[in-house]
Amino acid sequence: MKYYVTADVHGFYTKLNRALDEAGYFADPEPHRLVILGDFFDRGQEAAEMQRFLLGLMERDAVILVRGNHEDLFEDLATVHRGLPLRHHVSNGTYATALQLTGFDPATAVRRHRALAAAARETPFYRRIIPATVDWFETEHYVFVHGWIPGVPRRDGSFGYDPDWRKASSESWREARWINGMDAARSCREDKTILCGHFHCSYGHAVYEHRGSEFGPDADFSPYRGPGMIALDACTAYSGRVNVVVLRD
Repeated sequence: MKYYVTADVHGFYTKLNRALDEAGYFADPEPHRLVILGDFFDRGQEAAEMQRFLLGLMERDAVILVRGNHEDLFEDLATVHRGLPLRHHVSNGTYATALQLTGFDPATAVRRHRALAAAARETPFYRRIIPATVDWFETEHYVFVHGWIPGVPRRDGSFGYDPDWRKASSESWREARWINGMDAARSCREDKTILCGHFHCSYGHAVYEHRGSEFGPDADFSPYRGPGMIALDACTAYSGRVNVVVLRD
């Protein structure tokens, strides 16, 4: 099977569509599937378009949706936090996504935050897309996650390998979605190559390859390939690009 893999598309539908087109996804006559490593919305202004695109892929069984930390954030906004514009929901773009998908204007949303939460729970994103996500996807040679696989935290901040990571609790997976995989890969090795998103690729190029800066004019947001891993988050809101890699397995 051929897999087109991307991550952290964050509501930038046009940029995702362009990247897939350039990778040959739409014209590929071979059997293939798209794998998105979490964070489907927030940041971009094309939430409605992204939602329609994902639903169309799901109807054709043409996509594998790995859950990201932003899916957790949207679920929290729609349930635990009752639609309130809390600082982290606003700064992460989750609140803006709720407004886009529900059609609420900002002034009404603030006054009627419980109604916003109820409307968010009725969106296809909440009702169909989030329930279709998985913590990880696995093939013979690859593991696909958002941040990293659950591991054993050490005092120095590194992560020890847990051979039972596939049996980790939902809370452990929730925490793992916030891990910087480029750091974790240095001390937590899996027999298979792990593909991840969540943290901007320029970090790996700058810190571990000593090539360019993280966010300067010389920053490199292309996929970062490190020991036993490939990172794909292009920080689209900043770089304007979406990374896509093509794998066979």
